[in-house]
Amino acid sequence: MKILVINCGSSSLKVGVFEIEEKSTEVFKASYEKFEAGSCSYEITSGGKTATGEAPLNDIAAALVALPRSLADRGVTKLDAVGHRIVHGGEDFRTTTVLDESTIKVIETLTPLAPLHNPPNLLGVRIAKEVWPNLPQVAVFDTAFHSTNPPRATTYAVPRTWRDAGLRRFGFHGTSHKYVAIRAAEEIGVPLRDLQIVSVHLGNGASVCAVNYGESIDTSMGMTPLEGLVMGTRSGDVDPGLFGFLSRQHRLSIMEVEEALYSDSGLKGLTGSSDMRDVEDRAREGDADAQLAIALFAYRARKYIGAYAAAMGGLDAVVFTGGIGENSPSMRRRICDGLEFMGLRLDHDRNQVVDLANHGAPQIQAYGARVRVIVTRTAEQLMIARETAAALKPMTSVPAPIPIAVSARHVHLSRRAVEALFGAGYQLTPAVSLRQPGKWAASERVMLEGPKGRLERVAILGPERPRTQIEISRTDGFALGIDAPVRDSGKLEGTPMVRLIGPAGILDSDGLIVAARHIHTNPDDASRLGLMDGTLVDVHIEDEERGLVFGKTLIRVSANAVTEMHIDTDEANAADIRISAEGSLVPDLSALAVRSTEP
Repeated sequence: MKILVINCGSSSLKVGVFEIEEKSTEVFKASYEKFEAGSCSYEITSGGKTATGEAPLNDIAAALVALPRSLADRGVTKLDAVGHRIVHGGEDFRTTTVLDESTIKVIETLTPLAPLHNPPNLLGVRIAKEVWPNLPQVAVFDTAFHSTNPPRATTYAVPRTWRDAGLRRFGFHGTSHKYVAIRAAEEIGVPLRDLQIVSVHLGNGASVCAVNYGESIDTSMGMTPLEGLVMGTRSGDVDPGLFGFLSRQHRLSIMEVEEALYSDSGLKGLTGSSDMRDVEDRAREGDADAQLAIALFAYRARKYIGAYAAAMGGLDAVVFTGGIGENSPSMRRRICDGLEFMGLRLDHDRNQVVDLANHGAPQIQAYGARVRVIVTRTAEQLMIARETAAALKPMTSVPAPIPIAVSARHVHLSRRAVEALFGAGYQLTPAVSLRQPGKWAASERVMLEGPKGRLERVAILGPERPRTQIEISRTDGFALGIDAPVRDSGKLEGTPMVRLIGPAGILDSDGLIVAARHIHTNPDDASRLGLMDGTLVDVHIEDEERGLVFGKTLIRVSANAVTEMHIDTDEANAADIRISAEGSLVPDLSALAVRSTEP
């Protein structure tokens, strides 16, 4: 599939054409900028050759209208679709979306959330629909990757009427953060769902993202791209009280303050220049303002890395990308210095010389350091092309229904735990066989105790495991007073402690989780249903009153398993499922994009 990608900004245009097959190849790349006096500068790369110059194109619309001729002159024909970068998708667009007039109108209503970005993005859509009227147009949203952020990360502590009006955190740079997390996992040689990564995108716009076992759980930008790190011209985090102060003391309007925070703050506000290269040059010459700007920029990024490592409960890798992240060894060093307590140490020589050619992702941590540090170029255009292709693949529900079972709170005990709770040499008594072969519920029960309360008569499932695992719902966590993370079974590193009470003793154990929803299946059923171990699917529950979709459901294939989906009691309540139900499967588009082959 041949995908044209359009990234339309307020004063520049970037385009690319990608062949999306088993391996992805960029066959055309162009950028147009400096539109003034009836012309613009351009750079076009195709067939291994790059041409630069000026063209008689007075605006972005003219450049887009002229694009078919540029493509044809370089033998790029027969496009299959157009993918567009759209910065803000709000709450309406949580995944890649095929555009029609109704969806475009909804995106237009989101302009107040991204007034500098969405209007030019939509201009590109409108012109592309005129230039290529017969091609499907697809929107890939910067905010979509962050749709997995939990409410505690997206909610502002403001009056309900404001929240009901849509005031919440969204996050941006999602396409970049998703790509670099995938690329880092490939470099490390470990599945993304087994890693805890902090992605650090440093450019004129800058943000940090916590990618916890394959999903974004927090990011530094908020309702708009203004929150978070110090940027080229944007302030990043400020006290919102400054609006009232500046209004009272300097008679500035809300629009004047907002404009200054977007356009005259950040590095520019501190030094007069928004270019980090200029700032670093001036700092070397002794400019105190530039030195402060560099220290503040690095400090803010370091603070977010530490915060997100704490939010995830662990850290496997930090990935730097973006113009500054890729090209400034000194800034990478400043950010990483002081994080040795987390097991993160840079190697000076490796940091000074990084080779990013051919999608390189060199590791620059000191040898023996526990946390990896990786540098790679972001590839947002490629990611947009991949997601556009995935969105246009015919996706139909799997004909055979999938049985759904409700899994109430329970524990899996180790031998040590059994003896601590029931006595030396004690053997659990299998009472009820479960659907999964060899699994059973014991006649014994335990109590769970947390700082807030207790859960009585919690079931024990056998057989014994090498490590104790306790599975509860989110509601159970509030009853106990413990915040349990959502985890795949067996992923217990950094999980909280809970007290188990049995008839013969007590045991304080980690391993407390809210189990991520999953589907057990066997190799024969997996082959019949077109599923693979470790992939993600959406499960559609059809109900006239409370039908919904359970997204990002993990497939777990093992010999002799019975095909069955497991959800917890909170999820069952949301779908009005009492004991069991059935659902149909549709592969999750974002999961397919994550598993695309790197060019």
